[in-house]
Amino acid sequence: MLKNGPLALAFNALVIAFMLAPLVVVCLVAFTPENTLTIPTTHLSLRWFKAVFAHADLVQSFWNSLWLALASATLATLIAVPAGLAITRHHFAGRDALNALFLSPLIIPHLVLGVALLRTFSLIGATGSFVWLALAHVLIITPYVLRLVVAAAAGTDQSCEQAALFLGASRFTVFRRVTLPMILPGVTGGWLLAFINSFDEVTMSIFVTSPATVTLPVRMYMYATESIDPLMAAASALMVLFTAVVMLVLDRLYGLDRILVGGK
Repeated sequence: MLKNGPLALAFNALVIAFMLAPLVVVCLVAFTPENTLTIPTTHLSLRWFKAVFAHADLVQSFWNSLWLALASATLATLIAVPAGLAITRHHFAGRDALNALFLSPLIIPHLVLGVALLRTFSLIGATGSFVWLALAHVLIITPYVLRLVVAAAAGTDQSCEQAALFLGASRFTVFRRVTLPMILPGVTGGWLLAFINSFDEVTMSIFVTSPATVTLPVRMYMYATESIDPLMAAASALMVLFTAVVMLVLDRLYGLDRILVGGK
């Protein structure tokens, strides 16, 4: 009875406020002129934002995270698109097992994955490599792309693809001109989720990064354990802004309503 009533709306508003409150507090603290973690009460200051851009290690870690997220999200998408189409469009022995294998990183704690990958990389002598770090990220972000690709592929009409095949188009042409445009919102949404999760990943990255490949979240974690100044609040506010800009650009290009429903 109260599904759409004022009490339901009030409850939803409280839940949203509870979820956004930490972000609001962090962003407010980022503008403090003080040397401690305090909300500004007299005036706002860009002091700590300037300190972020002047911190060479933070800037380098940002570029590490950016290139890592771009590479791993793109590779995860290249793996998830054919896998998702195969799982959705074809019936073969082991299909459910293959789907479960791709989704298994979602149920394994990143702490466990980090320890396991650290041991594996140590045994094969691959520690400290950007390539192996990217592959580790691909392992944990591929399920996000796969789920949206599967949802997008399941919601498309295959008659268009069959008509193109009957008219003599090659399978690659059908994929490029028919299939890919139909599932593009799901692919884009999956790439976005993969990019954000890779960029923000800290638990597993702590175990597999090296001094030359320290990502921004790991750098921020290391700094926060040693200092209590608002520098990390400013860096967090910039990360929130960066994520919001990425979401806005994708909304303008494709529409988040289409992306989040997997192209249905």
